[in-house]
Amino acid sequence: MTATASDAPAVAHFRFFTLDVLRTRRLGHSFLRVTFGGESLADFRSGGFDQSLSLFLPTGDQEHTVLPSTDEDTWFAAWRAMPDGERPVMRSYTVREQRRTAGGVDEVDIDFVLHGDSSPASRWAGRAVTGRRIMAIGPAVAENKSVRFQPPAGSDAIWMYADETALPAAAAILDGLPAGTPVRAWLEVPHEDDRLPLDTLAEADITWIVRGSAGRERTEQLLSVLRAEDPRPAEAPYVWLAGESGTIRAVRRHFVQERSVDRRAVRFTGYWRLGASEEQLLAEAYAGRAPSEDPASEL
Repeated sequence: MTATASDAPAVAHFRFFTLDVLRTRRLGHSFLRVTFGGESLADFRSGGFDQSLSLFLPTGDQEHTVLPSTDEDTWFAAWRAMPDGERPVMRSYTVREQRRTAGGVDEVDIDFVLHGDSSPASRWAGRAVTGRRIMAIGPAVAENKSVRFQPPAGSDAIWMYADETALPAAAAILDGLPAGTPVRAWLEVPHEDDRLPLDTLAEADITWIVRGSAGRERTEQLLSVLRAEDPRPAEAPYVWLAGESGTIRAVRRHFVQERSVDRRAVRFTGYWRLGASEEQLLAEAYAGRAPSEDPASEL
């Protein structure tokens, strides 16, 4: 789902792609999968796991995304200079799956969390129909910095937490893990029927946490669940955390301080922040005030 506090993407190992909506499918109460195609996807190189890309979604009643520049050196300034109301909305999302069909067509699935018209991305996804066209900056090489799931050599277990915004990333990680990998996962969703079927060859023990209407007390509820459940013993676990930034920091402290996990083995990403709009988070990222994702940073 959206990772709105990311820096403006550099077009080094990345390039612009044109994505055409092929079809949509409702997955649960909160999730909609949009399948994209397009000739340019022949050069798309997802690194799997939690691979992210930046989507440019049209605003208002516009059907397609139009950018004034896709040049590596000028696109960002040109995009920022567009008038409010015309500037496409930039949001970061996870590649749920990339595949080539039997007919030789390249497809990319992206799962959106729907919450009405309260955000531009949800509004766009809820109205997406076949033939709509958007632009994206995505990976041109599989080994790129937008794949954050990087277990160090010697890791003997994967521990993970994700809320609904990071569930597509968690699901893609589970898809890509080798058979037999020990995994302990806590996945938080707002509704019962958001508990999606997850395919994995890993030995995964998954706890679904249905949040319901919990608001600011959600973090304490989550920590109570984490403290009540012990994952199987591991000498060198790798911890991957993604979701609401305040919750993620509290969960990180839990694993480092209460479970004595080496902080260098904890990867954490704030996809959104309670009480802050997506535009506020983007503005902070542009100003260099985005929260650190450095595993060695201070708690």
